[in-house]
Amino acid sequence: MNVYFLYEDKEWQNVQKYSDAQNIIQDLGLKTLFSISAKEVLSKENMVVGISQEDLFLSQTMKTVMMTPLTTEAEILYRHEMIRDVLKHTEFVCELYTCVDDMLKRWDSLGRKLNEKGNTKDSKARLLSDIQILRLFVTTLSQIRVLFREQVTKLSAKGFLCFYERLCEEFTEEKEAAFLKILEDVSFYSGDIESGGRDMLEANQRVVLGCNIANGLKCGGFVIEEIVTNTKKLRGRNSIAEKMQDYFYAQKQGTISVRKNLYMQDEIDALEYEVVRYVISACEPFVRSMNDFFDQLHFQLGFYRGVVNLQMHMQRFALPYCYPTVGAQETLRFQDLKEFVMAIEQRILPVGNTCDISDCMLLVITGANQGGKSTFLRSIGIAQIMMQCGLPVIAKSYESGIFPSFFTHFTRREDSAMNSGRLDEELKRMSQIVDNLGEDSMVLLNESFATTTEKEGSVIAYDIIKALTEADVKVLTVTHLLSFAQRIYQESKEENAKNIEFFSAEREEGGRRTYHMIQHEPELTSFGMDLFDSIIREEGKQ
Repeated sequence: MNVYFLYEDKEWQNVQKYSDAQNIIQDLGLKTLFSISAKEVLSKENMVVGISQEDLFLSQTMKTVMMTPLTTEAEILYRHEMIRDVLKHTEFVCELYTCVDDMLKRWDSLGRKLNEKGNTKDSKARLLSDIQILRLFVTTLSQIRVLFREQVTKLSAKGFLCFYERLCEEFTEEKEAAFLKILEDVSFYSGDIESGGRDMLEANQRVVLGCNIANGLKCGGFVIEEIVTNTKKLRGRNSIAEKMQDYFYAQKQGTISVRKNLYMQDEIDALEYEVVRYVISACEPFVRSMNDFFDQLHFQLGFYRGVVNLQMHMQRFALPYCYPTVGAQETLRFQDLKEFVMAIEQRILPVGNTCDISDCMLLVITGANQGGKSTFLRSIGIAQIMMQCGLPVIAKSYESGIFPSFFTHFTRREDSAMNSGRLDEELKRMSQIVDNLGEDSMVLLNESFATTTEKEGSVIAYDIIKALTEADVKVLTVTHLLSFAQRIYQESKEENAKNIEFFSAEREEGGRRTYHMIQHEPELTSFGMDLFDSIIREEGKQ
């Protein structure tokens, strides 16, 4: 049975992961998003009363899915449709995920991993485990079907509706009844007899075998004619009723009592084992088909369970969100885009930015120090990653092309993990990016090559970025290398280049930062004295 919650026509396969995933996560601070997607917001009467502990499976699931980009508009729209339904019916999705999650935990308690490795040496214990697993699968599928049946008229996403159709076709009520009958028939062996009321019950099995007489009067060609478990009131071994029953059995022709014959009892036990093993083995194809199904269902539901948590945190911090639109590769258009990670970590509502540029493959961002340039670049990077895994983004609207080949190159502080100087580290990371560039590539550069002199850094930045843009790589760069920015600007004017845009961090008179980015030619200063003056003023107040 197929799940198809993440893709319309295929199951999850982690084969298209961003080649620069580790740097993307570090540069954009995505660990924060992975973490909050695994923490439920606990509320009472519309008031937040707490945050749950992090579910490590959910955080890892969100990381895996977010680092595996979708490659077509149809895939993104399919996931949008699923998420819209998920956010309309959060209780249903949470119940569904909990049902599968609890089942897998019970499966693990039955020695799932040991059984997969073939480490269960006790054949009887393995058979008992197989019976319990079959019962667990049947019960869980029945619960899932009931959950869908109660909700299906309210669902609209194709992924959910088609899944329910497949479930009803492949796990019919008749098939469920057949499996339950098998489990009931072998329950004398597994001991899974329910109490029928206040009276204690015991299993009373009936196994009928057919055979023929072969040469030497030996039995052969055994066939199971009947196997059934009945129940009766439990009697003590030495009770008068039990002794009377033994007496009547002994007087009945064609019957043999094995109660006091240990050798025959062992033979009967072996026969029962073989009969039950034969019956349960007939269910093995079904069980095998369900192994991968439940793992896929758990993983794919885990992503949408994480989406529910993300949306709870968006509401908690009053963050507006939208479903992004896929546009041309040269287009970058958004309204009131906010930096999601900053909002969560600092518990503030960041300043949003609006951008509307087309036919642009190079965006150069300059301007005042502490003016919000890096925050602006991160907000675009986070939104692009969220868009490319089908998530809504923190903006009123967002439109961009799809860039499965996505990279970030942010300046880093020197630390003990570095094996050489900072410039060498930057060049090595850039070399790795160049080696992995593919079709439809986007690179985000944040103050890259600022670890050397302004003159040398400008030359390096110009040569690398010029080569990238000539290779049709979309580049967004924040830079304090003013010589580089001015050179690019002058060339764009002389060549009347329309595929280059220049933004600057807005600065009001008196040096106040608005944290808005505006279309503006590169400035000849980063206004570092504003920061010096603000420090002097603060010290004067003290």
